[in-house]
Amino acid sequence: MTDVLTAHPRRRPFVARYPSAVVFLAILALFTLGVTILAEGFGIGVISTSFVKTLGKTLCLCLVALAMDLVWGYCGILSLGHMAFFGIGGYAIGMWLMYARTEIIVRESLAAAPLPPTPQEISDGIAGQIFGVVGASEFPPIWALAHSLPLQLLAVVLVPGLIALVFGWLAFRSRVTGVYLSILTQAMTLALSLYLFQNDSGLRGNNGLSGLQNLPGLSQVPQSTISIIFLWASALALGLGYLLCAWVVSGQFGSVIRAIRDDEARVRFLGYSVEAYKLFIFTFTAVIAGIAGALYYPQAGIINPAEIAPIASIYLAVWVAIGGRGKLYGAVIGAAFVSLLSTWFTGGQAPDINLGFYTIQWVDWWTILLGLSFVAVTLFAPRGIGGLIDLITERRHPDRHGADLGPDPGALQEKEADR
Repeated sequence: MTDVLTAHPRRRPFVARYPSAVVFLAILALFTLGVTILAEGFGIGVISTSFVKTLGKTLCLCLVALAMDLVWGYCGILSLGHMAFFGIGGYAIGMWLMYARTEIIVRESLAAAPLPPTPQEISDGIAGQIFGVVGASEFPPIWALAHSLPLQLLAVVLVPGLIALVFGWLAFRSRVTGVYLSILTQAMTLALSLYLFQNDSGLRGNNGLSGLQNLPGLSQVPQSTISIIFLWASALALGLGYLLCAWVVSGQFGSVIRAIRDDEARVRFLGYSVEAYKLFIFTFTAVIAGIAGALYYPQAGIINPAEIAPIASIYLAVWVAIGGRGKLYGAVIGAAFVSLLSTWFTGGQAPDINLGFYTIQWVDWWTILLGLSFVAVTLFAPRGIGGLIDLITERRHPDRHGADLGPDPGALQEKEADR
């Protein structure tokens, strides 16, 4: 931990400090271009539109996995509530999508009336269309800004950020750490999902928000084209998110949060404001999760409270652990690998295995397989899939220069301390 706080990585260029960022961006660009060429929207039609949407959603899950790795793998905060921020971002953009699409439908239906409809009649018609499924006919206060796309986009960032800021400030100032903090984040997520299940929550209860794949004003544009647009938007967000996270962890700030993860009490003794660092990381990653959710659910087409249930955040932690926490590319690999594998197993594409006395149906057994994989990785490969990349690239140990400055082999080196 002392090594981390003493080194000065900011004196080196960013590319030298985090070369994997360049490699990652190159791979992401080639992947996105390849899918575009092979897709139905702009390419030769080898890849179906539904699978393009699956790939776009996978990129969004990779982005939220980056956020989870930053808060857990680098700062040591095992948050079991980041998928709640992911869902809040989805609800924020989903409200505008439902409002704008329903407004078009209502205006078209009232256009044949003898007299032009009043604004109140249009508003009542929109509210009736959206909330009739839960027996309501008026807009809840939470929908006051749903008509404005800029304001709802602002809500995608501000609402998760403000919730994380308030929750983090209350938790970190009380110095809640470890498993107790994880339980608190899980309780926050559970309380939010239970509230959203109620019809009077203002978000249509268990019905959620649906039809989000139908973009207002683009009804004539085929879904094959829209899927490619969202694929590129998701890839751009993931690329920028990776660069931003890599910049955070590669500098002196990153050295401090890794030191907090390893020995929080000692970092506080050295004079660092541990709570401020943790609060920033928690809020920052909540914002990233909200942006990822805002891109994910228009591709999924529907969002309901089950998406925010605590099990979703537990899955997120499993993805990061399997990919290799403490490595940004490991988080991306873990999320992509597990989510695509889950789609294959639960989508009925994996063949059932007949044992004679019992038939293994992967739709039912996938979660058990995922749990066993998590236990196996934890026990036998704690560095995850990302650790295999380290072995291949011979990055198991950092390059050392000069004489040891500590009592043990592998301690801070003389020339390393001068960087």
